Amino acid sequence: MSALDAVRSRQSWSKVTAEAPSREELLHLVAAAGRVADHSSLRPWRLIEMRGDDREVLGAAIAKAQGDSSPSTKPLRAPLLIAVVASYRKSDKVPRWEQEAVASGVAHVLSLLLDEAGWGVIWRTGHYTRAKAVAKAHGLDKNEELLGWLYVGGKPVGKKPGRRKAVEARKLVTRMPKPKPKKRDEKK
Repeated sequence: MSALDAVRSRQSWSKVTAEAPSREELLHLVAAAGRVADHSSLRPWRLIEMRGDDREVLGAAIAKAQGDSSPSTKPLRAPLLIAVVASYRKSDKVPRWEQEAVASGVAHVLSLLLDEAGWGVIWRTGHYTRAKAVAKAHGLDKNEELLGWLYVGGKPVGKKPGRRKAVEARKLVTRMPKPKPKKRDEKK
């Protein structure tokens, strides 16, 4: 399958089965995803693999962040969650926003690679991604921010992913505006 075909066929899978890629398969795909464009090769990202009881710890942290008394069951919707962390580096050349873009790029490419390998994936976020209780549960440093989680599992047989609207590229790709002609007074 070409990269174009992989991108065109990618869909989010909100419901997945209990199967998940092995750690070795995941590491293989992460090594490839880490090849995204990265100004100064800072690698301003890291991923946290969550399986089994790790997901229950996250559920308790989400509940704490939301002021709920019982743990959230959201992390139990997939057998593997991959927390996407922007891990900012000091740099005079690479601003914070660009480092976050690199971390987001790694997550997106990884989701494409997982999808191509036959796994169902959805990138989930929420207001609690920036909550202190959730950051603490993930062991984030002061220079880090959680960007969300890739929920990964098997694609259910006979189930189709959600539909996506077609991208109207003509409306989204524009040209640089032509410079306005200078007035005679401004030509000096």
